[in-house]
Amino acid sequence: MNNDKIVLGTVQFGLDYGVNNNSGKPSQKQVNEILSYAFDSGVRFLDSAEAYGNAHAIIGNFHKTNPNRQFNIITKLPHVIGDGIESKIELYLAQLGVSQLHALLFHSFDTYKENQFFIEKLKHFKSLGKIKHIGVSIYTNEQFKEVIEDSTIDIIQLPFNLFDNIYQRGDLLKLAKSKNKIIHTRSAFLQGLFFLSLDSNNKVVNNLSEPLILLHNLANQTGVSIQNMALDYCLKQKNIDNVLIGVDNLEQLKQNLNYSEPFLKESEITIIDNIIIKNTDLLNPSLWKQ
Repeated sequence: MNNDKIVLGTVQFGLDYGVNNNSGKPSQKQVNEILSYAFDSGVRFLDSAEAYGNAHAIIGNFHKTNPNRQFNIITKLPHVIGDGIESKIELYLAQLGVSQLHALLFHSFDTYKENQFFIEKLKHFKSLGKIKHIGVSIYTNEQFKEVIEDSTIDIIQLPFNLFDNIYQRGDLLKLAKSKNKIIHTRSAFLQGLFFLSLDSNNKVVNNLSEPLILLHNLANQTGVSIQNMALDYCLKQKNIDNVLIGVDNLEQLKQNLNYSEPFLKESEITIIDNIIIKNTDLLNPSLWKQ
């Protein structure tokens, strides 16, 4: 497996996160083990945010003690940016222990829309080499369409997975690549939803029971695990540059980075492409209500 397409998410380092997270927030020692293994396995990108608790400081601590393992960092401005964006960027660089942010993203489409006056400042930091790329994290196709047309935006991060799939996103992914956008996708495992038991009392599982049963049946027929299926489907997309995954512990990371055959065949990918989720609110974890 080519791990240089993987971006490792760090929300779990700073917060308890995910519907399927039973191990809680890892210690600095555990994070160091996770990051060392990731780097040594070919992963070169981390995704973080000011909103992720003390994740910046945790990453910075790792960089200080591992000068030969320096990651490219993608991080995100908070939903309410406030005034001092210059001091904020300098703080991020210091916290993370890096001289350049690989990318600085607006954490949401609304934040991007409400803070257009910061774009020129971000371009200035880009010209100084302190930011390599400017980006936006979005959810909906309407947001995607608008951001694609903005020439100042280099990176678009959006959900993509077995349900939020080519049927939902395909044409826009092609359009974005035609405009030379770098595409990062997140939510490959839909926050662990794909791994929950079909007998779960989780309301989202119940509402998505039909497509989840289809996935489980496909896994049984092909011998491809749900985990392999979820990763392989994203990584095989030619219009996706990088795939963001999160892990709660080292063992999970090893499973994700070292998954092996069988992989999905074209006919099986086509089956997944044609899974249709009509209620797209079910694909947005921020709208889930337990």
